[in-house]
Amino acid sequence: MTRQIILIAGPTASGKSALALRLADETGGVIVNTDSMQVYDVLNLLTARPGPDDLKAAPHYLYGHVSPSIAYSTGRWLTDAEHVLNRPELTEKTMIFVGGTGLYFRALLGGLSAMPDIAADIRAHWRQQDAELGSGELHAILTEKDPLAASRLRPTDSQRIVRALEVIDASGRSIVEWQKATGRSLIDSGAARKIVIEPDRKWLGARIASRFENMMKTGALDEVKALLSLGLSSELPAMRAIGVREIAEVLADRLDPEEAAELATIATRQYAKRQMTWFRNQLGDDWERLPYP
Repeated sequence: MTRQIILIAGPTASGKSALALRLADETGGVIVNTDSMQVYDVLNLLTARPGPDDLKAAPHYLYGHVSPSIAYSTGRWLTDAEHVLNRPELTEKTMIFVGGTGLYFRALLGGLSAMPDIAADIRAHWRQQDAELGSGELHAILTEKDPLAASRLRPTDSQRIVRALEVIDASGRSIVEWQKATGRSLIDSGAARKIVIEPDRKWLGARIASRFENMMKTGALDEVKALLSLGLSSELPAMRAIGVREIAEVLADRLDPEEAAELATIATRQYAKRQMTWFRNQLGDDWERLPYP
C-alpha cells in the first residue's frame, strides 16, 4: 500500500495546524513541521508551535529540535525530513507536512539545488559587510556583481543578498544558475494531496492581532528574555523571529508592551501578505485552495 502524503501550506495564523490535527485524527497520521521558525527551541509561543494538548493528540516531528544558535537551512530541513520519511515505524503512516515556508515545500516536491562550498573567509567577509553597510548597500554591490540575482531580491532581504554574494564570490557563477539544477524530490507530487489555505485578509489580520495579544499574556516576554540570555548574534534566523526585536525593546524599557504588540502585529500581517503572494504565484493548479481550514 502506498503511504498517503498530505501537504498543508498557508500564511501564519491561518489555522493550518488545526487542519493538520483533524486530518491526523482521521487518518492516524503524523505531523511534520514545514516552517522555518518552528524548528527552533526556546521560541515556543512566538513561533506558534503546537502546544502540549496538540502534541498529545498526534505525533509531531521536526518541531523545536534545533538550537537558536544554529543558522538552520532548507538543506538541513530536507535531510531531516528524509530521515522522518524513512523511519521504519512510520512507513505505513500518513505523513502530513504543514507549515508556511514555501521553500521547504518546493524542496520537498522538486529537490534542492546543489550549491558550492563557501570558504569561511568569504562567508565572514560578507556577513561583516552586511553588519557595517546594511542590506541596501549590499544589494547595490550585488547588482554590479550579479544583476540577475539582484533583480530577484528585495533590497531589504539581507540574508538572501549575503547568500547570493557568497555564491558569486566562491564560484564565479550566479546563484540563479546554481538553482536551476534541482536535486531529487522526496515525494511524488502527483500522488500527494496538496492543500493551500487562502483566508480572507481582514479575518486573518484580526486573528493575528488577537494571537499576539495572547502570546504577550502567556509568556512571550519570558521566552525572549531566555533567548537574549544566550548572547547570540542578532544575524541568526532565530533572533529575527517576529516579536523578538519588539519584545527586546520592552525588556530594555524603550517600548511599552502595547506598542510592541502593535509593531509585531503589523510585521506579522506584512509577513502573512508576502506568504500569500508567494503561495498564489508559486503553487500550481494541482493544489486545493481553501478559504478557511
